[in-house]
Amino acid sequence: MNPLILTLGIALSSVAISPREDVATERVDLVEVNHFYDDQGRLVFDQLLFYDWSHDDARYQLRAWRMVKNSSQLPQRNWQTGGYTAVWQDGDILRKIDSPATRESWTQYDPELTEREFLPKERRKELRSPSTLVKARTR
Repeated sequence: MNPLILTLGIALSSVAISPREDVATERVDLVEVNHFYDDQGRLVFDQLLFYDWSHDDARYQLRAWRMVKNSSQLPQRNWQTGGYTAVWQDGDILRKIDSPATRESWTQYDPELTEREFLPKERRKELRSPSTLVKARTR
């Protein structure tokens, strides 16, 4: 057998066998980088808060939040879209969130807890879970 054909065959079969990396891509209206401080002014944690605009309530409604474990999670300017993109490993999935806007806050209260007064956790849209991603791919 021709060595070139054999090499091409092996290369093509390895591409077909290797799994593709799936990215859970979603869009929100606003990403907030929140720095939460205690009463003595010490940083307790950093978190990302994801909001969608509610036309009915004329305000941003919290959709989901994630603790910042690494600065690489922070939204970066996406010069192609003019918005912002945050990409990170979220448990078992690689997550990518696009947003047209971002803001940064420094608080001595947790905005996620405050937002529960406006929209309880049970009614939030949340980011898609791995199980809903699998269902969406099999359709």
